[in-house]
Amino acid sequence: MHIWEQALSPVDRLVIEKGGYGQRRGFGKKPALVIIDIQYNYVGDNVPIEEQLDRWPSGGGEKAYAAIKQVGKLKHAADENGIPVIFTRNVQKKSIKFDSFATKAKRDNSKYIDGRPETQIVKELEPGENDLVVDKSYASIFFGTPFISYLIKMGVDTLIFVGGSTSGCVRASAVDAVTHNYNVGVVADAVYDRIELSHQAGLLDLWMKYCDVPDTDEVIDYFNTLQR
Repeated sequence: MHIWEQALSPVDRLVIEKGGYGQRRGFGKKPALVIIDIQYNYVGDNVPIEEQLDRWPSGGGEKAYAAIKQVGKLKHAADENGIPVIFTRNVQKKSIKFDSFATKAKRDNSKYIDGRPETQIVKELEPGENDLVVDKSYASIFFGTPFISYLIKMGVDTLIFVGGSTSGCVRASAVDAVTHNYNVGVVADAVYDRIELSHQAGLLDLWMKYCDVPDTDEVIDYFNTLQR
């Protein structure tokens, strides 16, 4: 049972059924694992989200750490099978002048400038020497970055997205990936959001119209079927 099903009304279910939504797109033969913005700013402390908001207003709290455990399993499987791993960091360079998110949230925006410890990827998932790290300043990893150039060079045909937030940078990146005609998966138990409604609605929307929404075990099985 999908996490969003409890929120669907009978009419919603009818719309999905009659519209034929939620069909599988499938994956290709050359995937990459893309780990979105698992940084201290967006993860926070491993406690209920309400207990860490004063220190980490953008942090996901314990739900973020639950997702991180799943991401760790996926990264291990990717490393074992020679699958490229690409991290993203959402940072601003030197100034928040051009930060489109800053106008929508009242917070200490100096914590989001590159070089601050809060912008670093959490120690539980430190990138290895063979992993790529792509810095971005907007929601989608495709916007204003060399990401697509890397994918072309590596011959990637499938993108598996994990990290946060489900309704923000994960969704934006996944939709752009589908727009560029990649096979796409967003791993349901390896993504997180600060708002549960946003998390469920984001996954529902992606599942209905854009990409596959498997769980960690399914993706690990897929990784394990691929030759190095």
